[in-house]
Amino acid sequence: MTHAALAFVFPGQGSQKVGMLADLAERFPIVNETFAEASEVLGYDLWELTQSGPQEKINQTEITQPLLLTASIACYRAYEQSTDVRPTVVAGHSLGEWSALVAAGVVAFKDAVRLVASRGALMQKAVPQGEGGMAAILGLSDDQVREVCTATGAHAVNFNCPGQVVIAGDNASVEAAIAAATEAGAKRAIALAVSAPFHTPMMKPAADELAAEVGEVTFNTPMIRVIHNVTVAEESSPEAIKAIMLEQIYSPVRWTETAELFASSGIETIIECGPGKVLCGLNKKVSRSFNVASLEDVAGFDKALGMVE
Repeated sequence: MTHAALAFVFPGQGSQKVGMLADLAERFPIVNETFAEASEVLGYDLWELTQSGPQEKINQTEITQPLLLTASIACYRAYEQSTDVRPTVVAGHSLGEWSALVAAGVVAFKDAVRLVASRGALMQKAVPQGEGGMAAILGLSDDQVREVCTATGAHAVNFNCPGQVVIAGDNASVEAAIAAATEAGAKRAIALAVSAPFHTPMMKPAADELAAEVGEVTFNTPMIRVIHNVTVAEESSPEAIKAIMLEQIYSPVRWTETAELFASSGIETIIECGPGKVLCGLNKKVSRSFNVASLEDVAGFDKALGMVE
């Protein structure tokens, strides 16, 4: 049963933490089963790593990406077992878009695990560690951030919510942009603890290399509408979705517009499917009228079920 006013959203990098989903795994055996499936693909025990860490290891992007995909799909499968109410639309933030595609039946879970592990490794390889970075700019308009980037050579890459934009680029550009944003009146302009300048043209080599692997995987027509980061629109053609998912690696994440689209199309309830509550916070900043919940733990799960039934 599809709920016309319900959207599911899937988090990206930054939501991972040691010990996540522990209480959900106690209630839902499907959580451990999903991690076991992923571990088989990856060749290491992903659940053990998730529960024991160390945090520095799960922060490595080639591990973070399959880890968050697996955590999100484990939550989605647990949700599917708990109710027959399905979202009318899904979206994911950056890496989370792959989770959205799995939930929508576009890509098989095991194929997605393999692809995002490669995606992470290729994105890390595209720019040597220490040569590029990202920064969060708070308190400026999107246009002001774009002007700062034009002046400094940085790139505006994550439009997260009004007044919060992430920029990226080579180290010198990011440092210059932080200084320029501060001068322009930003409340905060802070470097982020990430290992590469994601969603910039510097990531194009990673997309080019991933293209061959994506080309070998079967993509299906979505069974649930998926709103894409690159276009802020849905797409029904499997081949077009493949192209969008490669372009996404070196293109901005347009999350503010995605949440605005939800609001204008009658979405009232948005459930964040995965660890953390980052997207819950961003969505509420776009529209206070959204009802939000996160499936990150049993309490959040029960709240979400109460909202949809």
